[in-house]
Amino acid sequence: MKNRSIRPLDKIALISMPWPLYSRPSIQLGTLKAFLNARMSKLQVDTYHFYLQLAAAIGYRTYHLISERTWLAESIYAALLYPRRRQAAEALFRKESTGYAELRQVEFKPLIRQIKKATDAFIDSRNWQAYGLLGFSISLCQLTSTLYAIKRLKKKRPQVMIVVGGALIPGIAAPDYLNAFPEIDVIVYGEGEMPLYKIIQRLKRTSPEPEKSTIAGIFTRHKDLSQTAGAAFAQLKGLDNLPLPDYDDYFNLLKTFKPHQRFFATLPIETSRGCWWKRAVGSARVTGCAFCNLNLQWDGYRSKAASQVAAEIDQLTNRHQTLSVAMMDNVLPQKAGIEIFRQIVRLKKDLRLFGEVRATTPLKELEAMRACGMRDVQIGIEALSSSLLKKLRKGTSVIQNLEIMKNCEALGIRNISNLILQFPGSNEQDVAETLRALEFALPFYPLKAVYFWLGLESPVWQNPKDYGIKAVFNHPNWSKLFPDKICQSIPFMIQAYRGDLTFQKKIWRPVKIKIAEWQQQYAAIQKDLGDTPLLSMRDGKHFIIIRQQRFQAEPAVHRLVGASRQIYLFCQRHRPIASICSAFSDIPDDAIISFLKMMVDKKLMFTEKNKYLSLAAPVK
Repeated sequence: MKNRSIRPLDKIALISMPWPLYSRPSIQLGTLKAFLNARMSKLQVDTYHFYLQLAAAIGYRTYHLISERTWLAESIYAALLYPRRRQAAEALFRKESTGYAELRQVEFKPLIRQIKKATDAFIDSRNWQAYGLLGFSISLCQLTSTLYAIKRLKKKRPQVMIVVGGALIPGIAAPDYLNAFPEIDVIVYGEGEMPLYKIIQRLKRTSPEPEKSTIAGIFTRHKDLSQTAGAAFAQLKGLDNLPLPDYDDYFNLLKTFKPHQRFFATLPIETSRGCWWKRAVGSARVTGCAFCNLNLQWDGYRSKAASQVAAEIDQLTNRHQTLSVAMMDNVLPQKAGIEIFRQIVRLKKDLRLFGEVRATTPLKELEAMRACGMRDVQIGIEALSSSLLKKLRKGTSVIQNLEIMKNCEALGIRNISNLILQFPGSNEQDVAETLRALEFALPFYPLKAVYFWLGLESPVWQNPKDYGIKAVFNHPNWSKLFPDKICQSIPFMIQAYRGDLTFQKKIWRPVKIKIAEWQQQYAAIQKDLGDTPLLSMRDGKHFIIIRQQRFQAEPAVHRLVGASRQIYLFCQRHRPIASICSAFSDIPDDAIISFLKMMVDKKLMFTEKNKYLSLAAPVK
């Protein structure tokens, strides 16, 4: 493509298309707008959270159900993007909606007509001629919706610069996206702040002559922006100087809705970027979970100061008068976590927080979280088999997973975590260990069964033979949504593989059934208990009373006195048998072992590799 003349730029638009959570402003748009405004005071940045408009148009419940499943979300705009593939897209939508009674009643053609009407109205109602650059954030479930909008907008305004970025387009795929979609001018690889700032700087210059310096962190076909086919990351050295995210456009849009459509939104914030568990070890190996490809857009791990995090929460909740906050980190900081939560407590606000944590998070830190308002956490549990956890490269054990699940029950923190089924290379031993551990996990908030999916550039994708995988390729569903030529030229984020799939489905079926029973039984018992844990413990100083709720049966009540009480309390944190015997050296080892075995037989304790954990959650 020939270089084009570039006029001065003073106004840009950043757009987020469906299907992110409608109840949160886009942290990508809010962060980029604040960053650009702080550095370029004369630049006008308008952000459009169109996904919120669409949610209001089709109904929040319908939107939510669609946004939860990738293939449901992508099939809708694929039918609009490629009308000839509408029948295949509808078939995929029908297949993926079978588990939702509400969606089975939705007619596909009227739904896409409604969505097309709302999307086209949004595109036709703005004066895009006023903008010199349109930026799109593309994360999971936003690919076809964004491509549809880009195609429409480029047709209306051919000369506008289209820039895209986000987790769904890693660097390995960026050149192929440029080749497949000529409407896209620039793809940002990795973090967006500095590359977008440099692009706008270049576009704002008055001279049409290209500069010799290149812009790092982008892929583009335009020689006036870059001389290379994609440079390395161009990310901020630290996060301390990031300004407060600007969510005004989202909340101003929400205020225009009818009263019955308004709600109290959740404020997204970030305390860090990257994952401290994914780190270089020497020069030969990088740690990190085997299935994960969530951190491709970052190099290393960076976190904000505790005071900065607390100040941002304070300012954002004041400005938008809402108290729900979601910490968007892939994992919360390891060392600064407690101090962050202590500083949040000092705000003296009745917050409701959400965050993602490692299973190794100690009780002391969980207590600090709960004190500042943490009500929901997603823990990186993923498995209840230590042999499988090793294959997953989690660096954790089953007893650690059960301990943090127990601690969440005791603190009243809802643990909305996943259990991965059908991981390639898993075997009957992994399943047997999982089924055994599930018997001890039944008193705790149930995990959600999720099927393994192969992520582009994840460790499993990079080393398929290590997991018994014979071949990797694009997930077949992409061929139902995109023309063959595109599917053959682009490596999509969701991949598929040829290997032991049939075997995996067979051996994991009992676990799937067991989890469904767990969810049903927990809900039935908890209905009558309120917030009391199903397996609870009250300390009477010289004795403890353990109450063990059971499904369709009377509770079992246990009283432990003397040394039995002391040992049970000592194992509130998992302990090796050697430490237990050493701490109670006045009691014969065989008596201790006999007691521990009895507790395990009654499902009041869990044991793994000569370590023991008391399972009853303390209640006051």
